[in-house]
Amino acid sequence: MKPAVLALLMLSLAPVALAAPADPLDALVAAYEAHTRQGDPDQAADADAALVSRWRDVSPEALAARAGKASALLAEIEAAETGRTLDQAILTRLLADEIREVTHDSARIPFTGDWGFQAEPVFAAMRLRVRTVAEAEAWIARLNDVPRYFAQNRANMTRGIETGWTAHADPLNTARAQIEAQITDDVAASELYRPLAEMSDSVDAESRSRLQAEGLAAAARAIGAYRETLAYIDETYAPAARQGAGIAGLDGGREVYAALVETHTAGAGYSPEEIHAIGLEEVARIRAAMEAIIADTGFEGSFADFLVFLRTDPQFYAQSAAELMHAAKHIAARLDAMLPDYFNLLPRLGYTVEPVPASIAPGYTSGRYMSGDPGEGRLGAYLVNTYALDQRPLYELPALSAHEAVPGHHLQIALAQEMQAQPWFRQNYYATAFGEGWGLYAEYLASEAGLMETPYEQFGALSMEMWRACRLVSDTGLHWYGWSREEAETCFKENTALAPLNIQTEVTRYIGWPGQATAYKIGELKIRALRAEAEAALGERFDIRAFHDVVLGQGAVPMDALEMQVKAWIAAKAGLGAPAAP
Repeated sequence: MKPAVLALLMLSLAPVALAAPADPLDALVAAYEAHTRQGDPDQAADADAALVSRWRDVSPEALAARAGKASALLAEIEAAETGRTLDQAILTRLLADEIREVTHDSARIPFTGDWGFQAEPVFAAMRLRVRTVAEAEAWIARLNDVPRYFAQNRANMTRGIETGWTAHADPLNTARAQIEAQITDDVAASELYRPLAEMSDSVDAESRSRLQAEGLAAAARAIGAYRETLAYIDETYAPAARQGAGIAGLDGGREVYAALVETHTAGAGYSPEEIHAIGLEEVARIRAAMEAIIADTGFEGSFADFLVFLRTDPQFYAQSAAELMHAAKHIAARLDAMLPDYFNLLPRLGYTVEPVPASIAPGYTSGRYMSGDPGEGRLGAYLVNTYALDQRPLYELPALSAHEAVPGHHLQIALAQEMQAQPWFRQNYYATAFGEGWGLYAEYLASEAGLMETPYEQFGALSMEMWRACRLVSDTGLHWYGWSREEAETCFKENTALAPLNIQTEVTRYIGWPGQATAYKIGELKIRALRAEAEAALGERFDIRAFHDVVLGQGAVPMDALEMQVKAWIAAKAGLGAPAAP
């Protein structure tokens, strides 16, 4: 963020409304939103599924052209004289991040440990509800475009081989498994065909018959692209996978990692070395709290013995997928009930609790949130992984649910989506440190509200927090200090109750997604520090619901902007004359 823009943020903390037509940022916002939708069909599909008939163009030529447009737009936005400095600052950050991705040629490794081009069609199908002939035809066109999209990604991967920038075998194997799971001879039962199989009754019978026949052929072509990509991985790419777990050993790897850390921590202002040190401090603090709970339980044995007990005793694990889903839904209902004590404003959009799709569950995290759409009434979804039940401990479920559902991701994202006075890009902006920091802070709120009823659930919540502290240590260890996978796993094995499969899955994710894991703890620590500052400054006048309204009141924002937002509110409440945030 430019210093001049940051300095002006204090002037823009009143509720943001769409500016008068005279404001030069109006046209630039419209230009940015058009730029985004043109480059990301999934964003455009959220507006109108019938308008989207292809996947992104990820050829080097297209990416370079987009970066050129982004650079020109960035220059205009930085030069604009506007009162909407928060909008201006966020646009500046978004465009700078886009340009940096192209500069670093991140398209050479187009997948992480649990996401990538191979998963995009599956999730698009999962989100899609076909209600019209136009929507069906658009989805068929997208299925027919899968071969082109996958071919471009393979070409980018080949460029990675040629330039020495390839994935490590572990995230590659996860992506490979997801690709293999989509390959089936029974096209009618495939996840890609599902939106057409479940087409709305509003489509007439004759059109339905035609569209489903065309859809079967298109899905078969898409599955063929998965087959071709699987062969490419086995025959060409896997032999060239990088040896080191992190990117520290790649040409320019440390420079790229430092930039990724800045992107994901969203203006928090820490270097990789500082983040590593913060992680070690948090590990020590949380470990002491965990030791205290063990002592309170009367358990006889070492810390390591207690972890073995938690990881192996059947009482802590569901015996069926249905039992795990029932427990998750019950916890979600309890979380819903606590919200009025902590929030004035709640989202109108609800959410569901659903299992992770079976085809991607083996390499997927224990839980994830999938956003809904208030405009079309599509609910958000808290996804629970029911694969490998002996690796999904029930004592971690309250904290996981608070993070992914409410008061975590669903509440924060749905509120932002429903802010009608905000421009579209602000409703959909996701600063990683803000969003994931809020998710981890939501776990803290759930503990504060008494959701963790047993010592084991309390320990599970601390174990989840320790997990995020170890992320700071392991992610920087891998990508800045050149650690091996075994070194990166040590913190988790020695300090958390995470099951072995979860540790393996998580470290694979960090290997494949450098920097992202640093956002959680950094964001949460900032939110908690701002709350402590507000409590100390305001004393009895501190209102937790008003504080949360301030934190969430502008949607997602960079962390430096959040700090100014809260400090301005504190000053106003304390009678110091600064403008109040909403």
